[in-house]
Amino acid sequence: MSILTSLTRMWLTRSPKPFLFRNEYDRELPFGSCENLGLYVHIPFCRRICAFCPYCKVPFDASLCDRYIDALLEEIHMVGVQQPGKKTVTSLYFGGGTPALAADRIGEIIDALSDHFAITEGIGVELHPENVTVPVLRTLKAAGVTKLSIGIQSFQDKYQKILGRSPVDVGPLAAALREVPFETVSMDFIFALPGQTFEDLRADVDMAFANGANHVAIYPFIDFTFTSSKVKALGKQEKRALLDRITRYLLEKGYYRSSIWTFSSVREAKYSSMTRDNFLGFGCSATTLLRDQFKINTFDVEEYIRRIGAGELPTSLTLRFTRRQRMVYYLFWTAYSTKVDSREFERFFGVPLKRMYGFELSLAKALGIVTEEDGVYAMTLKGAFYYHHYENYYTLAYIDKMWGILRKEAFPKKIVLK
Repeated sequence: MSILTSLTRMWLTRSPKPFLFRNEYDRELPFGSCENLGLYVHIPFCRRICAFCPYCKVPFDASLCDRYIDALLEEIHMVGVQQPGKKTVTSLYFGGGTPALAADRIGEIIDALSDHFAITEGIGVELHPENVTVPVLRTLKAAGVTKLSIGIQSFQDKYQKILGRSPVDVGPLAAALREVPFETVSMDFIFALPGQTFEDLRADVDMAFANGANHVAIYPFIDFTFTSSKVKALGKQEKRALLDRITRYLLEKGYYRSSIWTFSSVREAKYSSMTRDNFLGFGCSATTLLRDQFKINTFDVEEYIRRIGAGELPTSLTLRFTRRQRMVYYLFWTAYSTKVDSREFERFFGVPLKRMYGFELSLAKALGIVTEEDGVYAMTLKGAFYYHHYENYYTLAYIDKMWGILRKEAFPKKIVLK
């Protein structure tokens, strides 16, 4: 696994140099000239901790949550004042954890961000199904939220039991969504669970679209080494068959594919905090991606609060990109949308895509992984599967290692990803 990622990294970056994250701190973040800049806010509190979930989270405590959000507001202002006026950004996403546990303070956070940023494409919040109630939805909508992402995982009790979660009561959830409508209502599902069939997955997405969703996300189950989950994913061939069948089914039904794992009933319904050229992250474990650097905040809630209280940003690690490393990062996450536009690549880097990766693109076309039309490279079904398959390798070789360390050390000296 690590050999595959290492060889791919060296080939695409044309260098044996690894991704080196150092415990470096920048007081000033150079985001003023960044185009297509997004915002992300992490709220790490959950009522119950799901064993399979790899994200930064802690058990909910009202007092700790308030202290955390007070620090979060400080971080927002510490970064925001670095640029004069209001910086135009594309979108704002709240993730977690369970952001709705702080629903009464979401408006306060949005107001703080609005002091420094002009948000043009809406505000999204992740929800646990238990939080989809009329009072919570009204609070979020009044705060300015326009998009919801509900972590269903499955409507079927057998899979909720496998994941250690409670059954989803569809009736009240659908009724709340009817009473308080939003621009986008996305529902998340996990595929490649033990014994899962196409019929199981089809039933889940059909139920989603019939009960308030206009967007679904179908994410693969990934067995992170540092979680306590005992669940094992389906094998490669079963996973490919399942992904191909559900993709064909949704496209034949007339749904729009907006990324590797997302589909919508209307083109306007979109929910993704990933496919942006640059973004600023606020809160524990939040990442910041700028033209020449990638930063990740500490995962430790108390250390996060302490660092902000000392008047410093909570950066744990910083990666200084080489030019080729930044290109690889750009292509990897842009490809998540299933398309790469060569004109956008040239706009961002100032050099033609074919000059940098002409051989790789020709090979991908010859292998039936992508098609090309008017400078836009689009993934085929085969390409989408292999992107997903490689993303699994990347996740386990890089993200698993980094998050595993950061869960134990608030500010490690360095992490080398080979």
